[in-house]
Amino acid sequence: MDIVYIRDLRIDTIIGIFDWERKVRQTISIDLEMATDIRSAAATDDIQFALNYKDVSQRLIRLIEDSEFELVETMAETVAKTVREEFNVPWLKMRLSKPGAIRGARDVGLIIERGEKPVSAS
Repeated sequence: MDIVYIRDLRIDTIIGIFDWERKVRQTISIDLEMATDIRSAAATDDIQFALNYKDVSQRLIRLIEDSEFELVETMAETVAKTVREEFNVPWLKMRLSKPGAIRGARDVGLIIERGEKPVSAS
């Protein structure tokens, strides 16, 4: 198993349950690890055989910028489902955080894993 990753993808969105949170855009940060097999892409040097992290990032930016989730849990599930279904990702691990949401903490959030982690092939 190989992993394509995106670190600290920052997206501004409406997120939160409090009245003030429904009126201002906040920045969320996503770290994403996605299982894939890079061998075909490596052998051909052709992007069509790769899990294109630019395409994944652009899709998540569109999804999240246009959303107004109340809970980070709902956002995380939606992101995981979108990535797995639209990019044929069998397993992912994601850290989703709201920097500055709690005074005194750099950030708060959650980490989820979805799907079956593939066994490494020799």
